[in-house]
Amino acid sequence: MNEKSVIKPVFNQSAQALNYELPDNRIAKYPLDERDASKLLVWKNGEISDASFRSIADYLPEKSLLVFNNTKVIRARLPFQKKTGAQIEIFCLDPESPADYQVAFQQTQKCSWNCMVGNLKKWKNEPLEKEVLVDGRPVTLVASKQQQTPGNVVIEFSWNDATVDFASLIEASGILPIPPYLHRDTEASDLERYQTIYSKIKGSVAAPTAGLHFTDSVFEALKKKSISLAEVTLHVGAGTFKPVKAATIAEHEMHAEKIVVSRPLLEQLLQHEGPLIAVGTTSIRTLESLYWLGVSLLENKQLSPENLTVEQWSPYRKEEKPAVKTVLNALLTYLDENQLSHLVASTQIIIVPGYEFQLVDGMITNFHQPQSTLLLLISAYLGDDWQRVYQHALNNNYRFLSYGDSNLYLK
Repeated sequence: MNEKSVIKPVFNQSAQALNYELPDNRIAKYPLDERDASKLLVWKNGEISDASFRSIADYLPEKSLLVFNNTKVIRARLPFQKKTGAQIEIFCLDPESPADYQVAFQQTQKCSWNCMVGNLKKWKNEPLEKEVLVDGRPVTLVASKQQQTPGNVVIEFSWNDATVDFASLIEASGILPIPPYLHRDTEASDLERYQTIYSKIKGSVAAPTAGLHFTDSVFEALKKKSISLAEVTLHVGAGTFKPVKAATIAEHEMHAEKIVVSRPLLEQLLQHEGPLIAVGTTSIRTLESLYWLGVSLLENKQLSPENLTVEQWSPYRKEEKPAVKTVLNALLTYLDENQLSHLVASTQIIIVPGYEFQLVDGMITNFHQPQSTLLLLISAYLGDDWQRVYQHALNNNYRFLSYGDSNLYLK
């Protein structure tokens, strides 16, 4: 059966349906002085109420399990200057060789990354060089173009000090990327505030912003209410900012991202009986992708690790939806048979109206851009009520987007 024949009858609505008027002065250009001082819009079964994020534990159901994305934003923007004076900026997106993030960051001689390049027309084929001070020692970093396709350049980085790894080089010379809609340069305060306090695994070029509101005191309140916590990893790519410009939702091409989930997390999901609340759209995409990865393994137990992926529209083509516990057990069996401690996969899942959530019961999230795939995901959960939620927020002085206020959605 042709893929589009499956998709179009359901998803032929215009992307304009996901539009709303967002005045520039409602976009939070900077974070509040205190992370948990943000407002919290609570939507529960159609009822809207206003609260403070500090009190979020009061609104979460008992026996909830909160799942966080522990990815860490890297200083992915690397500025170079040609001998002619031309400024070239290399934006590292994801590692090409070695392809594993942690292994790439540990390289001590060279590695290759998929990149976007600013002012690319001014860069012919000559290598670019810059001197970087790492712990007070000068290191020469060289960037060489390897392959170029529309929208992507594979660049090999090499350097002349084998005691220095790539993580140290970009930490010393790179600029932390902040969202383009902030219309400002990265400032010193962003180095701390554009990271969650629980970020651990380097690899993202954008923060999982729903987690920016959490503080130690909020975690203490969750602990007192016996709310369980868990972590997954999805490295957020620049594609998260790509608007839906196609005429219909069905024609939008979703970006792919890598997810990493530990065996203990799978076991925790299997044993948990209460509501599962995802913190942020990236956690939602990871959890829902887990389900479909398990379904794929039930259909084909011989899938190799490199073929473990969720394609954009594949969930919508599945007629049978096995029980969640059956799917989770399939994932655990896969890890056992391949002697793996973590499930590593790629997901291109797009969650749009008509999607049936398999693992996620509720969500904590920020307010999202008009005509974004993130807003598509919210509308898949809230239905048309997303418009009433966003209008309430606009009418009641909520702050929008990455550094803005928070939402809790529960059914």
